[in-house]
Amino acid sequence: MRLKILPIIAALIAFSLIALYLKFLTERKEVNKIWHSLETSPSNSIFTTEMVAELPQPVQRYFLHAIEPGTSLANSVKLKMNGSFRLSPDKPWLPMQAEQIIRVFKGFVWKAKIGSGLMKFIGGDYCFNNFARMRFSIWGIIRVVNAHNQDITRSGIGRFAGESFWLPSALLPQNGVNWRVIDDNNIEASMKIDGEPITLTFTIDSNGKLLKMFVLRWGDQTEDGSHTYIPFGGEVLEEKTFAGFTIPSRISAGWWFGTDKYSNFFRANIEQAEFC
Repeated sequence: MRLKILPIIAALIAFSLIALYLKFLTERKEVNKIWHSLETSPSNSIFTTEMVAELPQPVQRYFLHAIEPGTSLANSVKLKMNGSFRLSPDKPWLPMQAEQIIRVFKGFVWKAKIGSGLMKFIGGDYCFNNFARMRFSIWGIIRVVNAHNQDITRSGIGRFAGESFWLPSALLPQNGVNWRVIDDNNIEASMKIDGEPITLTFTIDSNGKLLKMFVLRWGDQTEDGSHTYIPFGGEVLEEKTFAGFTIPSRISAGWWFGTDKYSNFFRANIEQAEFC
């Protein structure tokens, strides 16, 4: 009797796994559709020093370091990255490979593979049209994360703004960004994304090179798991120039940045950046 039941159980498991994988493919198709909607054509606008001439000197220094005069102003950037990721401070670092698209105040998609062997997590995040979602599954089959609510959206908007250093043209005043100088090495950019007010703080050196980034991002990394605005940011360890844009190429980032509770969970190396 048992021998007759085993093939039936095996078949049910196989059908279940196939159904789960087909669902994963459907979800990936949905994410790819958002990705394509964020793609842009090459811009005809050219960056000139006059575009930042009325900004405070430290802000000018940042832009003139980040964007070479004469560079076509990009509306989007596609990134390929590798690095490492950990789920919590007490967890080991896992290898990461990912690709990402960011479009000026429209949204982003981050598609990632984290881990290796049997424990390989496939999925990512996106934020688009005032809606954010985080989804991960083990090998595209066993769902481990599927988060989407107002808190996730608010947090996603914070991440979107915080990673705008990978698309410096997004932060130009012509895009509705207001700049303020704290001191010669610290500058603030204020903006609104989907109605959410954001203040982004950069620390730069005497040449305008970005050293640190900081933003108050909505999250639940608190003792009781409640949501609040938390210091989120990181350090720039290396930079690289791609087609006239000089951007951070190696970063380390995490929650509670700048406090004694800081613990980084994200380390990324940019392999490729395509600006359009």
